[in-house]
Amino acid sequence: MQQAYQDFHLNLLKLAYNNLSRHAPFDDPQDSTAAELLEQWQQLIDSFAQQFDLGLGQTLLERIAITYTDLMPLVPRDLFWFFGGSCLHFMPDDEIERYQQLDELRFEAEEQNDTTFNYEQARARILGLH
Repeated sequence: MQQAYQDFHLNLLKLAYNNLSRHAPFDDPQDSTAAELLEQWQQLIDSFAQQFDLGLGQTLLERIAITYTDLMPLVPRDLFWFFGGSCLHFMPDDEIERYQQLDELRFEAEEQNDTTFNYEQARARILGLH
């Protein structure tokens, strides 16, 4: 179950990378600041399977939220919760509560060895995506 949870977030990191790389300033190879951020994002993706760098994830999400506010919709909200820490400052309280509910369900399922628990379905239900 933990592997599925991590794979889900790895896919969101890849999605965010692809989304950002298609928009200014990230689509401009002459913008060294944006290119560096994308390079670090790729490093985070590459290292994720072995041991992801929580601090780097937080730093990158903060940089997007502060420097490229208009591009925030390109980054899945789940990543702010996943990396936590200072990233939670960019989430409203009601959103944090929903992710807390989701984590509680996930932890409960893990404790009970519930192999029928589906994180993505629970996420869709709690976040009202159905």
